Formats: sequence, C-alpha cells, structure tokens
Amino acid sequence: MRRLIIVAVLSCLLLPGAALAVKPDEILKDPVLEARARALSQELRCMVCQNQSIDDSDAPLARDLRLLVRDRLEKGDSDKQVLDFLVARYGNFVLLKPPVEPATLLLWGLSPLVLVIGIGALVVVARRRRSIALGVEGLSAEEQRRLDRLVHDDSAS
Repeated sequence: MRRLIIVAVLSCLLLPGAALAVKPDEILKDPVLEARARALSQELRCMVCQNQSIDDSDAPLARDLRLLVRDRLEKGDSDKQVLDFLVARYGNFVLLKPPVEPATLLLWGLSPLVLVIGIGALVVVARRRRSIALGVEGLSAEEQRRLDRLVHDDSAS
C-alpha cells in the first residue's frame, strides 16, 4: 500500500510539468481558437526535441511555433492553411505524422522493413542452431556414424 501511495504522489508531481509547456501568456482569449491551436500544436513536431509535439516542448523554437500557429489562427487561417504554411516553411519534417508520398516512403517503410529483416534473421539463426544441435549440418553419413560410435563408447565407460 505504501508503494502505491509513493507512486501516486510521484505521478502527481510529474503531471504538471507537461502542462507547463504552453505558458499563460500564449493562451488565446477565444476558447475555440485556443482549442484549435492546441489541436494543431499536437500535430507539429518540435524541431529541437524531434519526438515531442510543440505543445509538449519547452524549447524556445517550440514556443515560437506555438505563437506562430496562434497568430495565423487569429488572422483567420483555417487549420489546413496553418499546416500548409508551416510545411512550406519547414518541410514535412515539421509534421509528427508526415503524409505518405514518394518523398516520405522510406520514412514510412523503413520500420516495417527492419522488423521483417529482424524476424528473418532470427528464423535463420534459430534454424542454424537447431540443425547444429541435431548434428545434421556439415556431417556426412560416415562422419555421423563415427560420431555416434564415439558418443556410444564414451557413454559405455
């Protein structure tokens, strides 16, 4: 029970850190625009952190991008126009989920390809180990009989 309480307290202490990325002075007065800004910020990659959205990042560049998103929304841009503007400026890398197109095909296909190659390598290694353990690989029929005799003679003594 004591461990559970400690974990709960530590979790509560860590949660506010994620909420501090968006500073109070960044938040728009219009709650609808702010909700759109937060949704867009979740789709955009922090160019410094790279595996965090700009909504979660404390990096100065992420703050600049959050302010830029909010500025574009206040000027009347649609969500698509904001994303198109940022992609035109920074490329598809700014998107946490880039579109599948010829330029990003390697990005989308590399992980499954590595997974398939890894599974194939494991299968090959497992088969080799199994065949070596069974004594099948690399021994002729004569060598196998000789090995059997040696093992049989060794176990008889």
